[in-house]
Amino acid sequence: MSTRPFKKFSIEAAARKSPLSRAQVTEIAIAMPHIDFCMHWVETTGDRDRSTSLRTLGKTDFFTKELDEMVLQKKARIAIHSAKDLPDPMPQGLIVAAMTKGIDLRDCLVLRAKESLTPGMVIATSSERREEAVRVLQPDVRFIDIRGTIEERLAKLERKEADGVVIAAAALIRLKLTGLNCIYLPGETVPGQGKLAIVCREDDQEIRQAVCELSI
Repeated sequence: MSTRPFKKFSIEAAARKSPLSRAQVTEIAIAMPHIDFCMHWVETTGDRDRSTSLRTLGKTDFFTKELDEMVLQKKARIAIHSAKDLPDPMPQGLIVAAMTKGIDLRDCLVLRAKESLTPGMVIATSSERREEAVRVLQPDVRFIDIRGTIEERLAKLERKEADGVVIAAAALIRLKLTGLNCIYLPGETVPGQGKLAIVCREDDQEIRQAVCELSI
């Protein structure tokens, strides 16, 4: 990475208010010491709506709409997203100014301590792709939908509402939960998993220049 210095300045940024999103922002801030972030922590449609299944959504703005609207309305200069949540197409007037290389792109099946994946288990996931990956390892399981923060999903294991929960490995790393009983799932994951994206207005050349090296 280039060591060319940038003038240090402050910018207003929008991100989701979940613990995982806060950890992601910290990761960005460490990688960009030339910027002081003034954060707006936002609850998005996807955070409020716990009933809509993620299976039916596709590449929508379910988790990004409110953040991107703040950028378009100039209430924030950037939005920080999980790259896998980016809508396709992007809202008119916005651009992905930078995207990190990511940390761990895999999916994990988290089980209770000392347990193994056995027939008849109830596995929580809202992804058909993840279901298929679990079936490669154990075809005789049952699936239920799940929503909420990583902490809320893991709580289902403790309450025995599920026997396993599928979670992105990157989320466990960022939340310092790598000591859990995990099985890595086979196969490819969704594009952008494990990566972070910075979105800004297309015409904001200062921001685009300031964050571009994050992608190198």
